[in-house]
Order: sequence, then C-alpha cells, then structure tokens
Amino acid sequence: MSIYYLIALLVLIFLWLIAIYNGLIKKRNRTQEAWADIDVQLKRRYDLIPNLIESVKGYAQHEKGVLEKVTEARTRAMGAKSVEEKTKAENELTETLKSLFAVSENYPDLKASQNFLELQRELRDTEDKIQAARRFYNSNVRDLNIKIESFPSNLVAKIFNFSKRNLFELKDEAARQAPAVKF
Repeated sequence: MSIYYLIALLVLIFLWLIAIYNGLIKKRNRTQEAWADIDVQLKRRYDLIPNLIESVKGYAQHEKGVLEKVTEARTRAMGAKSVEEKTKAENELTETLKSLFAVSENYPDLKASQNFLELQRELRDTEDKIQAARRFYNSNVRDLNIKIESFPSNLVAKIFNFSKRNLFELKDEAARQAPAVKF
C-alpha cells in the first residue's frame, strides 16, 4: 500500500514540475511576442523617417547635418540586436528626431505642407504605439523574471536554463517624451 502512496507522490511531483515548466514557457513566449510587437512598431517608425527627411530636405537644404544625423541614428537603431543596444539606439534616434522637428520650426512653408503634417501625424501615432508595446513587453518581462526568481519555480528555471530578461526602458527623462510633432 505504501508503494502506491510513493507512486502517487512521484506522479504529483512530476505533474507539478510540468505545470511550472509550462508556466515558464508561456511567460517566455509572451515576452518574445511582446518583443516582436516592439519590432513591428519600430519598423514602422524606421519606414516613416526617410519620407520625413525627404519632406524636410525640400525646404531646409542647408540643414544637411541634422538630416544626416537622423539617417545615421536610424541605421544604428535598425542594426541593434540586444535589448540594451536597441534601447541606446532608440534613445539616440528620438533625440535626433527632436532636433529635426526643432529645425522644421524655422520653415513656415514646411509646417504648412500637407505631406509633412500627415507624416507628423503618422509618427505621433507610431510613437504612441511604441510606448504601448514597450509597456506590454516590460510587463511580460517583469512577470517572467518574477517567475524565474521565485521559489520553487526558480529551481525548474535553473534546471532548464531560463534566464532573466532586461526591461526595454528609456534612460533619461528627455528621451521619455515622444518627439514633439505639433505645429
């Protein structure tokens, strides 16, 4: 009779381990999905920037340095691989976009251009979506990290090499603001 209790106990432990493992897999997959959502929005942002630069070029031809900085920052952001690299590159891109919009203040015809206004609206919408995607990603990372660090799931996480993820956060207060796109 005691052998049946031992078998039942082993089955319960095995089922418990499976439940923890599946919970970790679920959280890891949600985190990966959230990162993919960020990538989609960042790609949308990257696709808008060349059109924005072309709009500004026609009006602000002597502002070549600003346009080049935006282009370089976009290239770095597109090439970033890790969360840390992506965070740094996105912060730089946000700053260069702010300088681009500051330059556009000096060109009333540009500010009145329908194409430029539409690009501004699209960029603002994209920035809002990026913020939402970042929040979604960070909440999933938080949940995954809690599960990885909490007992007893931390034991299963260690056995199966689950690792903590880094949050996708902006480092300075100035970068926390979406580029100003109102005129």
